[in-house]
Amino acid sequence: MPAIVGVVQVISIGSSSVFNIGDVYKIMPFANAKTFSGAGSFNTGDGLNVNNHYSSTNTYDQDCLDQGNYLNV
Repeated sequence: MPAIVGVVQVISIGSSSVFNIGDVYKIMPFANAKTFSGAGSFNTGDGLNVNNHYSSTNTYDQDCLDQGNYLNV
């Protein structure tokens, strides 16, 4: 079924991102990342008031290995 798309505004696109308008069968980006951040790091919006008096980020990974993108072809 054809897609009907109105106005689109793109401010920025990251280097490993995918942007699509219209019909699509399969989208498979090839990227993985491990991100550590403290409390309130990814908050977005207008007029945020975040109070984190005692905050710490646990970056210890006991197995040292994560699932990869081996079969994501």
